[in-house]
Amino acid sequence: MTTARTITVDSAPATPWRNRGGVTRELLAWPGPTDWRLRISVADIAADSPFSAFPGVRRWFTLLSGEGVALDFAGTQQTLSPGDAPLAFDGAAAPGCRLMGGPVRDLNLMVRGGAGGMAAVSPGAIWQAPAGAQAGLFARVPGRWRNGDQQQSLPALSLLWFDTPPPGDWRFEPDNPAPATGWWLHHMPQGATP
Repeated sequence: MTTARTITVDSAPATPWRNRGGVTRELLAWPGPTDWRLRISVADIAADSPFSAFPGVRRWFTLLSGEGVALDFAGTQQTLSPGDAPLAFDGAAAPGCRLMGGPVRDLNLMVRGGAGGMAAVSPGAIWQAPAGAQAGLFARVPGRWRNGDQQQSLPALSLLWFDTPPPGDWRFEPDNPAPATGWWLHHMPQGATP
C-alpha cells in the first residue's frame, strides 16, 4: 500500500487560542508548520469569538459535535450544525462565531495556493482521489478505509492521509451506522498537474 499517515485528534497537542475562546489541534501541516500550504486541524470552541483571519487562504469548516454555531460574515449570518455540508469561505473573512448551545468541536481544511476540497462520506458510495492531489479521510467514527484489496482500520476522530494517494475506488465502512461518519479531503498543490 502507498505510504499513509494516521493521526488521531487525541495525539495532537492542544494549542490554546490567544483570546482563550478555545484550542486547536493541528493534525497536518504541509510542507511544514510555519510555511504550510495545506493545514488540517480540529478546534474546540468554548466561547463566542471571531475566527482568526487567514488572507490568501481558502477554508472549509464543518462541525463534528455540539449544538451548532452562527457565523457572521459582515452582517450575513450562516448557521451550521453537525451533519450539515462543509462550509467553504475566504479565510480573510474572519467571521464572528456565536455558539448556539454550548461548546462545539469542528474540522478545518485550509489551503494556501493550489486547490482543495472537503466532501462528506456517503455510506456505500465510492470516492476517488483527484489525479495529482494529496488526499485522505477524516473519520468521525471508527471504521475501515477500503480501496480494492487494501484496507486500514481507523479509530474515531482520526485522519488517514496520503501524500501520493493510491488510485482506485475508496470507501469508508463505519463500524456502526451513524450520521456524518467522515469527510474526504484533498489538496492539489499549486503547479501540480492533474
